[in-house]
Amino acid sequence: MHIDLTNPKSLTMAAVRQMIASASDDQHTQLRVTKAGIAYISSCVVGGMEVNGLLFRLETWAAGSGYVGNVAASDEVWVTQIYNALKQNWPNPPFDYIDIY
Repeated sequence: MHIDLTNPKSLTMAAVRQMIASASDDQHTQLRVTKAGIAYISSCVVGGMEVNGLLFRLETWAAGSGYVGNVAASDEVWVTQIYNALKQNWPNPPFDYIDIY
């Protein structure tokens, strides 16, 4: 699941909730945004690995930490934080690594 940030109608709270719910909390994950405007949660590549082509990324969420999955997606405060991070940093983030805490 991904969100196309180049389409303003794609960035909704429901889309963010769905993206968070679609990821597994069984492995490390990271929200990444490509230079082409595609926001997605990666579980294959996290941290500072393979950052060419990324506009920005959030910190890596450790497996079992509760930042992704159905429970995380039901947390309105968390979903709002991720929504705001995407909205405030696309298309001109101040840094390529965004700390939302």
